Amino acid sequence: MKDELLAMQAADLLLRTRLVEQGKLHSGYNEEMATLHRRNAARLGELIEEHGWPGRSLVGEEACAAAWLILQHSLLDPALMRRAQPLLEVAVRNGEAPSSQLAYLTDRIRTLQGEMQLYGTQHDWDASGQMSPLPIEDATGVEARRCALGMETQVAHTARLRAQVAREGATPPADLAAYRHEAAEWARSLGWRK
Repeated sequence: MKDELLAMQAADLLLRTRLVEQGKLHSGYNEEMATLHRRNAARLGELIEEHGWPGRSLVGEEACAAAWLILQHSLLDPALMRRAQPLLEVAVRNGEAPSSQLAYLTDRIRTLQGEMQLYGTQHDWDASGQMSPLPIEDATGVEARRCALGMETQVAHTARLRAQVAREGATPPADLAAYRHEAAEWARSLGWRK
């Protein structure tokens, strides 16, 4: 299972790199990427069904991180992400996974559902054309929540993401309202929102 998780992660990252180089990553959900994410999600679901969450003692640190990355990219399978969240919670409680993984997953699920995030991990384009955190519940407490989990500051995280999208040549949408509407409809079509 360890080698399989690492291979799935490597395929994901390799495809992402290729799409960035081709200028195809940031222009909608690339179909080739979607196909890979569906396949990886299906296999991760099977592994979770058979073994539970692939934590540190089962697959090691690197493959545990690979399982989390695969889950983070399972946007097309809301049921899997929702089913895995409590398993990851238990893994974190038992020292089988880093708490930051649960923070990212929690924020990803909440924002896909159209809810405010807790840890400020999820970003998107804002009205000034910058990558900025999506709305945060109790924003005044976000740094304390991040610090408690050993995460970098919100400011550092946002600066790192802005630098990444600049390196990758991503540009803000020409029509932000239409972009946001399409994103909400996409989430609704997958069952993330009602």
